[in-house]
Amino acid sequence: MKPAKSFMTFLALAATFMFSSCDKEVISPVSELPQEITNYITTHFPSNSVVQFLEDTDGFIKTYDIVLSDGISLEFNRKKEIINIDGSSSLPSSVIPAKISEYVSGQYPGNSITDWELDGKNQQIELDNGLDLEFNMNGDFLRIDN
Repeated sequence: MKPAKSFMTFLALAATFMFSSCDKEVISPVSELPQEITNYITTHFPSNSVVQFLEDTDGFIKTYDIVLSDGISLEFNRKKEIINIDGSSSLPSSVIPAKISEYVSGQYPGNSITDWELDGKNQQIELDNGLDLEFNMNGDFLRIDN
């Protein structure tokens, strides 16, 4: 029994090493920013410059994390599609789906959207009052998220 237990321990340690060694964050020069991401930034955040560009590989998942000059953080998936926008003030209306913007302006007229995230098959937003709202991919309201 003891050799089998030793072998299992070795396999567990080897697997831990393999998966932990796959986590990699690399700060890259802004000049290496993919064109799709550059286009997104210049379209939706034209008055901002890129402060930091980080390529993050976690196992088989690669993301591109961008910090803009006004503190907005953007995250793109491996296909260079936006999946997360985190800001401290109102986000440009061009980055929020129209149906979600309409819902927020109708239901929360004094508030603005500061964060947007693609979460699985849903979209989540955060309002400047701290309220989190969840919508489906069509922009239909689902619930207030705690």
